[in-house]
Amino acid sequence: MDRARILRLAERVLRLEAESVLALSARLDERFVDAVGALHRCRGRVIVTGMGKSGIIGRKIAATLASTGTPAYFLHPAEGVHGDLGMVVREDVVLALSNTGETDEVLAVLPALKRLGIPLILLTGAPGSALARQADIVIDVGVAEEACPMNLAPTSSTTAALAMGDALAMALLDLRGLRPEDYAALHPGGGLGWKALFKVSDLMHTGEAIPVVSEQATMKEAIGEMSGKGLGMTTVVDAEGRLVGVVTDGDLRRQQLAHGAALLERRVGECMTRDPKVIGAGELVVRALALMEGRVTSLVIADAGGRPAGVIHVHDILRAKIV
Repeated sequence: MDRARILRLAERVLRLEAESVLALSARLDERFVDAVGALHRCRGRVIVTGMGKSGIIGRKIAATLASTGTPAYFLHPAEGVHGDLGMVVREDVVLALSNTGETDEVLAVLPALKRLGIPLILLTGAPGSALARQADIVIDVGVAEEACPMNLAPTSSTTAALAMGDALAMALLDLRGLRPEDYAALHPGGGLGWKALFKVSDLMHTGEAIPVVSEQATMKEAIGEMSGKGLGMTTVVDAEGRLVGVVTDGDLRRQQLAHGAALLERRVGECMTRDPKVIGAGELVVRALALMEGRVTSLVIADAGGRPAGVIHVHDILRAKIV
């Protein structure tokens, strides 16, 4: 086995497919906008169709559309001419995939679609093909070269079509204003749904569980509060109870190196981290996790008056199996 040859071939495939997808961005124009508009105005369902490898990509595009708020299903064109066209109604929109634009099975279902007056959007590598001439909107997803060493097996072309399908789906998602909780409702049986549904208020520590010290307290008192509440930090408040900072385990280590034994008698206000990261109780846990990237392990939830209302720790998120 020639290891170097295998790696060169893999690199070539990945590079060609990446270049094919990137090239699509330069072709985005009003036709893409028109396609998004047609799909958004659809009062029925988006019928995705295609044969062979294009059909496999079409199934994935249909699944992505359906999971992001655009009702869609896949129609096999060969089955369509044998009765499955009965599933198509006038309010639908058809999204067809054909790299050559000459796929016989897709051409065969066109007369029935035309009689119903259904808009046809085509993703193709041949804008001058027979299917393109019949389509209402044509999006060019052609590639310069397949990643196949023989330039035969659909590789770059199917990747490009899939990427364009994703672009359509994401544009529609944004246009529909789909929220994370809406997305979760479409995925009730999986981790994606749970991840999107959990809010900070579901996991945060509240009431007596919140570690709190005054900025005038000693660091010895802060360490006692941190040890007692077990969150590896404490909030720091001013005389009116408003959040002014936090003291974390990291702060303790840094201050210990700087002040040694004298640290215990220092005021918390001299050692705390000011302007800590905060998050709202109604925010999604995935947002909290994003804010924690790096060395932050806890976030404070402040109420309308700026007072600590809760604390959420990364361990709370891990226990809830959000990640």
